[in-house]
Amino acid sequence: MGFLDKAKAAAEQAAARAKEGVQEVQTKRELGQAYDELGRAVFELVEEGKLAHPQLDEHVEKIRRLRTELEEREPVGATASSDQAPPSDQPPAMPS
Repeated sequence: MGFLDKAKAAAEQAAARAKEGVQEVQTKRELGQAYDELGRAVFELVEEGKLAHPQLDEHVEKIRRLRTELEEREPVGATASSDQAPPSDQPPAMPS
């Protein structure tokens, strides 16, 4: 096997590893989104009184506190609501 053959084989292996890495990152991102969606659904069920469990209390209170902080910082007359979730195909906005 000549030098060019070895280089080509190494490049193909590197490309295959890169493709696997991209797939892994994509799967991890989708998993994170699924957890986020589950968390939002659980929070909504707790707020509606349809779900209650002591293990959820701390997390629900933290979300309520953070929402309150955001509402207090929101300028008067702002039209955007902090209750609206970003579209599921978009990442959440970063705070400024």
